[in-house]
Amino acid sequence: MNDISRIDENDDDEDEPQGIPAGAKNYIRPQGLAALQEECRMLLRVERPKVVEIVSWAAGNGDRSENGDYLYGKKRLREIDRRIRFLTKRIESAQVVDPQQQTRRDQVFFGATVTYAHDDDSENTVTIVGVDEADFEKGLVSWISPIARALLKAHVGDLVELRTPSGKQHIEIVAISYDSP
Repeated sequence: MNDISRIDENDDDEDEPQGIPAGAKNYIRPQGLAALQEECRMLLRVERPKVVEIVSWAAGNGDRSENGDYLYGKKRLREIDRRIRFLTKRIESAQVVDPQQQTRRDQVFFGATVTYAHDDDSENTVTIVGVDEADFEKGLVSWISPIARALLKAHVGDLVELRTPSGKQHIEIVAISYDSP
């Protein structure tokens, strides 16, 4: 295999998001795992081969020190390879938890969609998901986030304490569901 198409195992991963505390499990829903696998597949089968082709073509054009296509392509390959390694590690460490299999539906656990009310009677709905699935704008919060930690193991009607940078808040659990959002 030539040097253009190999994945460099020595690139450091310090700019990749880690997110999972040491010793914690990498919980993820089935659809979250499928999304990670699909991203990895696309990078390996579509994105990376295109960039390798461009870099190979640019390498054949002579002086590489001033060849923008070559320099950018090599940089992009390193980014793709770093992401592939990150995704591979996350997929290998994933512990799939299917919320549909939850038997205790009256209590908040991983995968629950929870509606809660603030002191001012405003309501929010969040779904507790894996670190790699979190997207606050879509209402998907990581199971290690402060809101998820406050909600875990609560029942409808419970008043829980949420610690925020602006201080403590009390929120009331209004509804719990395990239907996929």
